[in-house]
Amino acid sequence: MDTYLNTDQDIDLDVSIRDNSHKDGKGRARRNDARDQRLGFLMHDVSRLRRMVFDEFMKPLNVTRSQWWVLAHLARRDGMTQSDLAQELEVGKAALGGLIDRLEAGDFVQRRPDGVDRRVKRIYLKNTGTRMLEEMHLRSNEMSDRILEGLSEDQRQSLVDMLTVIKHNLRGIQQENET
Repeated sequence: MDTYLNTDQDIDLDVSIRDNSHKDGKGRARRNDARDQRLGFLMHDVSRLRRMVFDEFMKPLNVTRSQWWVLAHLARRDGMTQSDLAQELEVGKAALGGLIDRLEAGDFVQRRPDGVDRRVKRIYLKNTGTRMLEEMHLRSNEMSDRILEGLSEDQRQSLVDMLTVIKHNLRGIQQENET
């Protein structure tokens, strides 16, 4: 359990009442800061707990979250270079090299030379990697059904829609900060 914060308790991070009519630097109405702060902690805790539960669901398969993440990206774009994959996953090339070594030893992936530049290695899923992903998807679907118990199909779709908007907004902010 994280000792820095327990959001299962009702923690009021801002005891003052905020006037919602204030504007931010771009003229947008500011929202209740305390509520938004709690939302941030809640999203973080949900993400952290989901990762922990996911790890437990996958433990019988003996595949780590990092290894699954590599396999999942290769399923979307098989044959990526190690450099491109490292950039996509936001990890160092050396760290990714170790992950790929372990996945290759487990017969999940294969390194092959690039057709144009033989110095470049491309990473490909093997059949065992594809079968592992299929099993992981089944377990992930089971886990999702369990964590979404009590939500109707409409509520589930609304949740996906809202999180998609938040993700889009975060990517926009990220792009603004990069320029």
